[in-house]
Amino acid sequence: MGKRRQKKQLFTNLSKKQKKHLKEFGEEHPFHDVVNERPERTQIVDLPSSPEQSDSEPENRIEQEEEEEPEQQTAYQRLLSTLGEPSADAQNQEEESSNEEEEEEELLCEEGSDEAEEGGGEEQEVPGDEEEGVNEKEEVAGDKEFEDKEHESAFSLETNFMERGEQDENAAPLKNSKDLFLDHLNTELTEEDVNKITSGSKSKTQITWPKLGNLLCTNPLERFGPIGPQKDTDLADFHKLLESSWKDLNRSFNPKGPAEEISPLQLELLALMGSYKDLYHPDTCPLKQGPYVRSAYCLHVLNHVLKANSRVLAHNTQLRERKTRAKAGAEPHDEPRDQGLTRPKVLILVPFRGGALQVVHTLISLLETKGKKITVSNKKKFKEEFGEAEDEKPANLRRPDDYHVIFSGNVDDHFRIGVSIVRGNMRLYAPFYSSDIIIASPLGLRTVLGAEGESKRDYDFLSSIELLVLDQTDVFLMQNWEHVLHVMTHMNLQPLDSHGVDFSRVRMWNLNNWARHYRQTLVFSSIQDPQINNILTRHCANYRGQITAKNMPKTGSICQVLAQLPHIFQMFSSDSFMDQDARFQFFVDQVLPQYRDSVMSHTLIYIPSYFDYVRLRNHMKKEEMNFTSICEYSSKSEVSRARHFFQKGEKQFLLFTERFHFYKRYAIKGIKNLIFYGLPAFPHFYSEVCNMLAAGGQGEEASWTCTALYSRYDAHKLAAIAGAQRAGQMLHSNKNVHLFITGAEDKV
Repeated sequence: MGKRRQKKQLFTNLSKKQKKHLKEFGEEHPFHDVVNERPERTQIVDLPSSPEQSDSEPENRIEQEEEEEPEQQTAYQRLLSTLGEPSADAQNQEEESSNEEEEEEELLCEEGSDEAEEGGGEEQEVPGDEEEGVNEKEEVAGDKEFEDKEHESAFSLETNFMERGEQDENAAPLKNSKDLFLDHLNTELTEEDVNKITSGSKSKTQITWPKLGNLLCTNPLERFGPIGPQKDTDLADFHKLLESSWKDLNRSFNPKGPAEEISPLQLELLALMGSYKDLYHPDTCPLKQGPYVRSAYCLHVLNHVLKANSRVLAHNTQLRERKTRAKAGAEPHDEPRDQGLTRPKVLILVPFRGGALQVVHTLISLLETKGKKITVSNKKKFKEEFGEAEDEKPANLRRPDDYHVIFSGNVDDHFRIGVSIVRGNMRLYAPFYSSDIIIASPLGLRTVLGAEGESKRDYDFLSSIELLVLDQTDVFLMQNWEHVLHVMTHMNLQPLDSHGVDFSRVRMWNLNNWARHYRQTLVFSSIQDPQINNILTRHCANYRGQITAKNMPKTGSICQVLAQLPHIFQMFSSDSFMDQDARFQFFVDQVLPQYRDSVMSHTLIYIPSYFDYVRLRNHMKKEEMNFTSICEYSSKSEVSRARHFFQKGEKQFLLFTERFHFYKRYAIKGIKNLIFYGLPAFPHFYSEVCNMLAAGGQGEEASWTCTALYSRYDAHKLAAIAGAQRAGQMLHSNKNVHLFITGAEDKV
């Protein structure tokens, strides 16, 4: 242990460049060799043929050696000792030379998000640094990751059995042929069914429910038709442990007082989730609906896990009794197939540790009935790591309500934790292959999954996921969407190792590599976005189909703009959603020349994508334009200088990214002209930025302007900002320019 600790300390003392060179070449770069600033007197040392038996000593070193140690050192050993440790001056020089890189690393830690991206541009050094910093963090802290192995036997499904009383209580629900849980898992697909699912041919129907609104039902197989009306759709059968507590679903909102009644929205969500169809609910407002939606899917997750584990334990008991009663020479019975290739059944993706804490608290509150407490292993450690310390709570900032809801609690976005549940008791920090539920962030899973070519990577624990939940998916867009796609591409793949599974108990559709067709995916978001839709269309293939809420906003966020402002919407032609060249050329050729005159000063350019920000910044540098910029990677000093120069008019343009606004919500003063390079992903950001024009207090409303660019692929964003009816007219109109005056209903 001593050698290992000493080696780790030496490694951490190296700078970032030294670590990189040491990793690539196996030795430090000669540039970092120690060179004393003050030249010393040259000494001539005669080395013998055998260094160990050297007797020659320089005369000027005899007194020092007598004071230090009685043991004599050879000249060869003294020469080697001078190469061992760098001097303090050299270390200081190295620290000063790498000061810029350390500032970038601290900045990425301050942001609290995994915004590492790859893309074009001349100056994209920050995203690459972030990925490298994540890997270094994993190398140092990977060995210290805690896993609870003490309670392995108590929570093992292989060695536990169902007691006699428990078996009688749970036998009836498990044998109920109307239970959709059993019906879903016991359905056997044919090769023809699988080919039809993968071919992409689907039937679509629409239906309206009271709270969820318009629902679009997509079904690949005719025998599993669309969902019916809400009054004809029954709730799923609940496990024995949840029968008495599921109606107290909202008890976690007020633990000490009376439980709030279950809402109609929660009843509709439970009915849809109980059908085991994929569900996309893009109207999950974090303020009003977020906690209720979380409680609903936690109840569904817990019901699924309890039923699956009870079924395994009941079959364990049956097999044990069958072996005791079996006579010698009797024919063996077929074992029940009730398991996947690995144990994890549920994966819940949340953006921050605070969200994971709320999910676990909700699961515990559902398991704890009145007068009955459950055993939760490692609960204290979990609260320490996922909770928020008193000294870490932010000051009372004047921010919108949705900001306080999203960033409440611990906002660390690099975490993963396994949860196992047996007989109503819970174990936190369970190893992944002994877990029933995995709660993680996309970045936390990405560092485990790895990439092709890496030696240390593992994704077998995702092979038998039966239920996938993506909560606050819109926040993932503000982190790194590539991590979400990376996780989706590794779902339900055939494992590379058996991991001790009993293949006689594995379901046939798991062995046939059809697990992805039995996985239910639940996606909750506050916005509709094509990238989120892409998950359901390309990465989900549930044989029971999908349900998507399709509710178009009637008014739009433009009605929340308080400033008297003309809004000019300019449409440009584009060939695809990913075609950013057309937007850039239209902006450079048609829009930017209008604002280059010194009269059009104080112009803020709102840019949703970091790639577009880098591209536009490089173009303006090349054209030697008078501008400053603020992005999610800017330091506090850079932000302060940019805001000051822009407000005083020393800089004509200010480039402003959407991610920076999402994480900071600063009020930029001095804006007179506003350009939306792309429509915001969050519609209320449009009104928030427009209302910044009144923050300066200069009273020059007559000269204010606002210009927004859009294409036909921005239909969802345009409808959320201008309203569904107006957006339809703008997209199908022969005109490419549309003008709105805030507060007026007529369009010129």
